[in-house]
Amino acid sequence: MRVDRCFAFIDLSGFTAFTDRHGDERVVVVLAELRTALREAAARRGVRVVKWLGDGAMLSSTMTDAVSALVVEIDHRMRTAIPSLAVRAGLDCGPVIMFEGDDYIGRCVNLASRLCDQAGSHEILATEPVMARRPAWIDAEECQPRLVRGLEHPVAVTTLSLSEPGSDPITDPVCQLPIARAHAVRGEDDQWFCSEACAGTWRERPGDHGLTTAI
Repeated sequence: MRVDRCFAFIDLSGFTAFTDRHGDERVVVVLAELRTALREAAARRGVRVVKWLGDGAMLSSTMTDAVSALVVEIDHRMRTAIPSLAVRAGLDCGPVIMFEGDDYIGRCVNLASRLCDQAGSHEILATEPVMARRPAWIDAEECQPRLVRGLEHPVAVTTLSLSEPGSDPITDPVCQLPIARAHAVRGEDDQWFCSEACAGTWRERPGDHGLTTAI
């Protein structure tokens, strides 16, 4: 069955060297933190964790803006929780074949994976269609042609990052992202959020706001 999806591959840059320096017990704590963050943010934003890939994951959603928002959120959170390791990611969207109900076959899956491989520390590489559908609080550099392993022709690729919140910032009480008020969604009790997804979570969890886990 052919479907349209956005895909992201995300992992930790420098993970092998980190493992060598800190040992297995520390690595288990780091992976637990990353997976906890991914599970919570994915469930909140309507993104599926398709599979775990060692120190990373493959993500998918019908909502391209939700995938880019999730990846930027995870990068922001992990910068605080584990500053000695950096997130990197690759994103693309388009038609794919859903195979046996739990796997995807198509160019954009391969491209997202290879962009993640090419990304540097704290670098989120995305194709032009992903850039066009990103939330307003995500910055994107001008797309540049990039050679990608396995593809004959260069691909227009941009780098995504969290925008500076400017002179009128708010901090989303759920995901903790600092964004400009002009880009925020107003919720109940005069609270401001990065998205309807976070606003809905705030309404549904009145006794458990925000994310506080850190290492």
